[in-house]
Amino acid sequence: MNQKLRTDELGRLTNEQFKGADKIPVTVVLDDVRSALNVGSVFRTADAFAIEKIILCGITATPPNREINKTAIGATESVDWEYASDVAAAIDKLRSDGYNIVAVEQTSHSQTLGPYIPAKGKTAVIFGNEVEGVSESVILMADVCVDIPQFGTKHSLNVSVCAGIVLWEMRKIYGI
Repeated sequence: MNQKLRTDELGRLTNEQFKGADKIPVTVVLDDVRSALNVGSVFRTADAFAIEKIILCGITATPPNREINKTAIGATESVDWEYASDVAAAIDKLRSDGYNIVAVEQTSHSQTLGPYIPAKGKTAVIFGNEVEGVSESVILMADVCVDIPQFGTKHSLNVSVCAGIVLWEMRKIYGI
């Protein structure tokens, strides 16, 4: 008989174990994400898929924050993060540290997620504002833009849903 597992049966890592565990070489950059609830959801997704770090930029809320905690459910304690007021400076630093810069945005030359394979090495994935998306200046800094195929009447996904899809694909590509 198929039964739901209890939390203590899932074999999850402690925060300390997670900190020392292998991560996929992906850093998430949140640029001017308005909703702290979305930020918390991205933290939780980053924890689930063992992403190395999140960089919170601009107006993006930072822990400790009650709204982030509602959806992160403790992931702010397991996932490494930092704050950068200027997204361009954060991207420049990532590039100098050897990261491929990937903006998740629908552009005239974006590649479809799925067939897209990142260049070898570390990847920084940038998610933008809930209304404006990734800014033009950040798009110009990216090595590549990727988008998620959509088949309905809306032209976008919630940023936390988008992050879940993209980070799952990254996990599949980089799996450890």
